[in-house]
Amino acid sequence: MWWLLLFFIWITLSWLFGFDPSGDYAMWDRVMKIYLMTFVTLMLLHSKLHIMAYVWVTIGSLALLASKGGLFTLLNAGNYRVWGPAGSFIEDNNHFALAAIVTVPMLHFLQIQLPKRWMRHGMSIVMLLTVAAALGSHSRGALLALGAMGAAFWWHSSRKGLITLLLIVVALALLPMMPEHWWVRMATIQEFQEDASAMGRINAWYVAWDVATTNFFGAGMSYQHQYYYDLYGRWETIIRAAHSIYFQILGNHGFVGLILFLMIWITSYTTANKLQKESAEQPETKWAGDLSAMAKVSLIGYLVGGAFLSMPYFDLPYNIMVMIVLTRQWVLRRSWETVGSDPRVPAGRPS
Repeated sequence: MWWLLLFFIWITLSWLFGFDPSGDYAMWDRVMKIYLMTFVTLMLLHSKLHIMAYVWVTIGSLALLASKGGLFTLLNAGNYRVWGPAGSFIEDNNHFALAAIVTVPMLHFLQIQLPKRWMRHGMSIVMLLTVAAALGSHSRGALLALGAMGAAFWWHSSRKGLITLLLIVVALALLPMMPEHWWVRMATIQEFQEDASAMGRINAWYVAWDVATTNFFGAGMSYQHQYYYDLYGRWETIIRAAHSIYFQILGNHGFVGLILFLMIWITSYTTANKLQKESAEQPETKWAGDLSAMAKVSLIGYLVGGAFLSMPYFDLPYNIMVMIVLTRQWVLRRSWETVGSDPRVPAGRPS
């Protein structure tokens, strides 16, 4: 959380010393609200009941949207793209796909907490529909993220048999259903030199690098300005999104901003690792170990998929980071000894 606080301060300085502070104000304001509520959440939530409710609301809301998109994909045999809600961070089909992928491991965490078999089977259906929505987005970056997430999912899951079955269903049922034009688009991943869109992204990455090397604070909340593309563009001067959380942060906030951004996720992952080890000692903390394992898988999906998508300020990964931090505090305080481990028991702030 200290790294997030430093990043919070740095991007404010970057905005103030950036290329267009007045034009970037709306984005700065939007991002600051997300980060502010991240800290507010940490102050308000304490008990296991709070944490579980937070996971259900955060992950469940996205799962409902993704299930709708997955059903649309199945009914139309993948011939049409799935898009996110208009005006949201995930309106773009690529962004919606990554959000769906990040959601899947946390759905599995909720699944193994469910008491009845029919509930767990129902959650399996939701997970499959969520994957179908990601495939139905026709996003190439999402396909790479899905592959990385699937491998990490199997490795970190305590129920490898169930996950193997789900992966087989995806491979044998969902993928063959996708239409030919979907396969043609996915094949261009290996032929990026001949793809104008891919080369435009690489050009944007070069521009981000040059902006960061010549501006200590970066360009502000956005480096997508014609001035920079005219000055640093390698193959074209068309303004394009970075399509990468890393290059987006690099161009926006410079090398210091990128280091702070990376430290947020490195420490989030290592904290989840610590939580997984610490929660293995007590039966009351098994749920915490499940959460940490699936949170790591979600972060892997975000960090791999984010390499090809511009979603550095999307709130879902930050929400998962909060889940990790809150749960570890719950374990370190041995809160089950004072407020009980039953998530149905309301409780105040643990001592």
